[in-house]
Amino acid sequence: MATSSTWAQDVITCDLCNNPTQQFCNSCQVSLCGDCINKHIESLKSETHDIVPFKDRRERLVFSSCTFHPNQKCEGHCQQCNVPVCFRCLTGPHSGHTVKEMSEVVQQMKEEIKKETEEIESFISRFVISGANIDQKISNLTEKFKTMEREGENLRKTWHEEVDNIFDTLQSTIRKMKDRRLAALRSHQSRLQDSETNLQCITKENKKILKSNKVSDVTSYKSELKDLRDIPTDVDVKIPSLNSNTVQGRELSIELGEYKATLTQTSLSSLTDEVSNLSVRKLLDKVKIIASISTGIKPLGPIICIGTNEVWACGEDKVIQRIDIHGSLKDKITTDCEPYPSDISVTRQGELIYSDVERRKVMIVRQGRIETLITLSPEWHPVGLCCTRSGDLLLSMCTINESHYKIVRYQGQSATQEIEKDECDQPVFKGGEYGVCVEENNSGDICACDRDASTVIVMDKTGRVRFRYDGTPAKRNDLFNPEHILTDSLSQIIISDFNNDCLHILEQNGQFLRCIDNCGLVNPAGLSVDREGRLWVGLRAWGEVKVIQYL
Repeated sequence: MATSSTWAQDVITCDLCNNPTQQFCNSCQVSLCGDCINKHIESLKSETHDIVPFKDRRERLVFSSCTFHPNQKCEGHCQQCNVPVCFRCLTGPHSGHTVKEMSEVVQQMKEEIKKETEEIESFISRFVISGANIDQKISNLTEKFKTMEREGENLRKTWHEEVDNIFDTLQSTIRKMKDRRLAALRSHQSRLQDSETNLQCITKENKKILKSNKVSDVTSYKSELKDLRDIPTDVDVKIPSLNSNTVQGRELSIELGEYKATLTQTSLSSLTDEVSNLSVRKLLDKVKIIASISTGIKPLGPIICIGTNEVWACGEDKVIQRIDIHGSLKDKITTDCEPYPSDISVTRQGELIYSDVERRKVMIVRQGRIETLITLSPEWHPVGLCCTRSGDLLLSMCTINESHYKIVRYQGQSATQEIEKDECDQPVFKGGEYGVCVEENNSGDICACDRDASTVIVMDKTGRVRFRYDGTPAKRNDLFNPEHILTDSLSQIIISDFNNDCLHILEQNGQFLRCIDNCGLVNPAGLSVDREGRLWVGLRAWGEVKVIQYL
């Protein structure tokens, strides 16, 4: 079977039909079977045909007939006109033209076609290999995304379990609080009932004495009125509030007494980098120093974290540097600020922005290029920056003589809110040379550090002042000097106190919680927090950044 199959593949068929060839026309270079010989001759009666057995064939070029001279073959090629020519054409319209033999032209063109065919075949080989590689990539990609989908489902279960744990703990906490308060009320109720019985007995005995004429009954009486007066008739059982803050798509937080839980999506722009962080956290009794980074920037100004292990930092020159947790310089931006950027921040998309005081502009760095984001009117100059969770920009600004300050909210380049005066039409901020830095809390509260007034001011999202903090509860030796402010995932407010070498931590409603002062903080200034919830503190004079685990 193999032999016949191979033979069948080697059979040469007639050029006019599919039968095996037997003869060959040397004149026309055509393979013919026995049935097609006469057909071939009849179709070309004007031509001379040299029919021979196929094995005696002579392969040669078949020249085309001249269109101008009947019965003449074009055996030449005019180089000037790039057309086939016959012998008679050389004495006519192509007289004096350079003519090559057609066989030479055909050979030359066949060599070019051969080279081109070889190159095409190499393309085919490359395409086949590339196609196979793409098939493999498609297979790998499909498998990786299947794995990712499975991992996503596993994470879904894990996250649901974590949320269930939070609310199980919450319900357990509520039940325990209820049981303790009910027990207290019932205990007091039982005490009152016992006291009531005792009081009735005493009353009964006293009435007997009043009716008695015996001196001894009266003189032996001992008053119990003082003790009775000390028995409380009511008890105040405080019921804690269940506080919840829900910002759709960004944060869910609940708080009941000392129990706090927060579900936070730290970024809305990148699914790969910005995942939600579920945590039930509290302040550590003793903070831990994770790293001490020497920036080489003295004095060190504002800082802002990027991701987990990097920070933008600047000082009193035109350069803003990006430094990792090991102190390695990763990038730097040279600005044209005069004299230097007064504050820096990072947008939700990770783009660096900074305030240029003298030119009254807020600048943004996009793909290595510096562009103008906002230009202020001539009477106002930008000071502090804060990129909010919703994508807005909070910008504190001052007049040219630094006598007035205000905070303005921008959506894009449009100002949508101004905070300058309180409900009594009095300035919210004190004028002076040190300025106002600004931060947004998870609840939407606007927290400002009024350095000229040595005060922290917290306003709700409408701009109404909720409370002020002057550092008194911390009981420090020197005057409270709030240099910078930030808020964390627990909605706590953290303030760097430059004079007292410490950080003040407040809960979101202004209650003082504690100070951080036992980790070598000397003149703390800039503050930021990374995605792992670690605190980065810039030490102005030392040009150093300390990374602190405090939760």
